Amino acid sequence: MVLQRESEVTVWGWAEPGENVAVVCDWIDTVASVKTDADGKWQVALRTGKAGGPHTISISAGNRITLDDILFGEVWIGSGQSNMEMPLVKVSGAYTGIKDSEQEVSAANNPQIRLFQAGNFSSQEPLEDVESGITMYGIPPATCAWSACTPKTVPTFASTAYFFARELHRELEVPIGIIDSSWGGTPAEAWTPAVGLKKLDYQKELEQAASLPQKPDQKVPTRLYNGMIHPLRKFRIRGVVWYQGEGNAGRANKYRQLFSTMITEWRSAFGYEFPFYYVQISPFNYRGQNSAFLREAQFDTLSLKNTGMAVTMDIGNLTDIHPKNKQEVGRRLALWALAKDYGRDVVYSGPIYNEIHFEDGKARLSFHHATGGLATRDDKGPSHFEIAGSDNIFHPATATVDGDEVVVSADKVPNPEAVRYAFSNDAMPNLTNKTGLPASSFRTDRQ
Repeated sequence: MVLQRESEVTVWGWAEPGENVAVVCDWIDTVASVKTDADGKWQVALRTGKAGGPHTISISAGNRITLDDILFGEVWIGSGQSNMEMPLVKVSGAYTGIKDSEQEVSAANNPQIRLFQAGNFSSQEPLEDVESGITMYGIPPATCAWSACTPKTVPTFASTAYFFARELHRELEVPIGIIDSSWGGTPAEAWTPAVGLKKLDYQKELEQAASLPQKPDQKVPTRLYNGMIHPLRKFRIRGVVWYQGEGNAGRANKYRQLFSTMITEWRSAFGYEFPFYYVQISPFNYRGQNSAFLREAQFDTLSLKNTGMAVTMDIGNLTDIHPKNKQEVGRRLALWALAKDYGRDVVYSGPIYNEIHFEDGKARLSFHHATGGLATRDDKGPSHFEIAGSDNIFHPATATVDGDEVVVSADKVPNPEAVRYAFSNDAMPNLTNKTGLPASSFRTDRQ
């Protein structure tokens, strides 16, 4: 496995009630001793050292368990729904494989990256340990064991999480542990602890969580948190990467509060404010709903401390809700971590709308993360801008880049009052910064 380097980690387990447990590590001179409680539970805190290894932990009570080939490095959790769970290879009609699947699998021989997969398991009660879970969308039950990254172990692992880990390893040159705890087709309510839903007064969801029969394959509110996140809370991590939102696209007006609450409650359960970086959902032909509102709720979640958002407006697929370029998604998530957590001088975000000014019948928009100027990915004028006057009727607009600003106008709107950018399901716009990272969709006419 990988343990978080240079930090206090917890080693825990179970034995007979009142039994003495001794934990010996090859990097510490002293023995950590503890007596189990009335339920047979025990845990000790250990201080890890600098990146490297391998190390060994020996745990003795009535028997002895030895954990070997332990590396110190960086540990992250990858979670969310299908676009996080999507494996490298084709396993079903839902998961048809990523871009360059065969080449990526054959090249995935890196023992310094360690993989752990939590099984898909819905639990009525918060669990103390992960379960192997069920087969879902062609993903086999998990072994619930750490493994080195090889062409044999990586094929059905979460591809976005893997590429995030690979990018961190390339840049940091330290061991990376990545924990996959994801499940396709799941709403954020299922990943939110009951205490969070109580704060939001989600009475219907809480009733479902409490009263529905226990079935491991049911995507019931709170129960994925109970079965797949709660058991991980003692394992020291550096942070979380997340790809979800499609399952809440029809309830976008509630997502900002729900998502922020979920993040806050995870941090509370783990006991510290770890970074949480997430992917904004891609353009797709959703029926009967405008996913731009969900992207807006994700945009708003950036106001929560220590969060970051990878924009994917340019790499979606309007006819496939599972875009195949997961390499770039993982890379963009890694940029946030490299900049915010590892001190690397890298551009980590595309342009983020800041404010608007009106002059001479035109709208002038400024952006964060536009240092060095704005650009477009096809060298044409910025696309998918719309502008409206006091009637709030939006018309296609002409947009031009002016340094780190965009100027927008339309002949039909002589006195503009609002601008929207790519604010639809199927817009795949072209505005970027100089490093090629895309701008998020947005609107300025919010009440």
